[in-house]
Amino acid sequence: MDILLWILVFLGTFLIMEGMAWFTHKYVMHGFLWKLHADHHRKDHSSWWERNDLFFVFYAIVSISFFLSWKYNDLWIGLPIGAGILAYGIAYFTVHDIFIHQRFKIFRNANNRYAKGVRRAHKMHHKHLGKDHGECFGMLWVPIKYFKK
Repeated sequence: MDILLWILVFLGTFLIMEGMAWFTHKYVMHGFLWKLHADHHRKDHSSWWERNDLFFVFYAIVSISFFLSWKYNDLWIGLPIGAGILAYGIAYFTVHDIFIHQRFKIFRNANNRYAKGVRRAHKMHHKHLGKDHGECFGMLWVPIKYFKK
C-alpha cells in the first residue's frame, strides 16, 4: 500500500468532513433533528451532557465502522477514512466544545486571528435561538468576513 495514497485519503476525508459537518448542521440539526440540537442553542438545562452530543456518537459509529471494515474485511481504505473522520471529530471537539463553549476550562486565552474569527462566526450562529434563519454552519473554516475587525 502506497503511503502517499493513504495520506491523501486521510486528508481528503478530513477536508470532506467539514462539508459533511456543515451539511449535517444546516439540514439535519437545524432541520428534522432539531429536537436533538435545540438544547445546544437554548441553555435551559443544567446537565453537562446535551442531546446534541448524540451527533458525536453518530460520527463515532461511522468512523468505527470504517476501522472495522479495514480490520475484518481487509478494506485498506477503511483505515485512512476512519482515521480522517476521527481526526476531524477531535479537531471539532477541541474547537467547538473546548475552545468556544469552554466545556473544559482550557484555551481560554487563545486570542489569535483564527481564534477570534471562529469565535465571532459561532457567536453569530448562536444569536439565532430557533432552528430557522441560522448562519455560519461550518466549524473549522468560516467565512472571511469573520476574520475582519
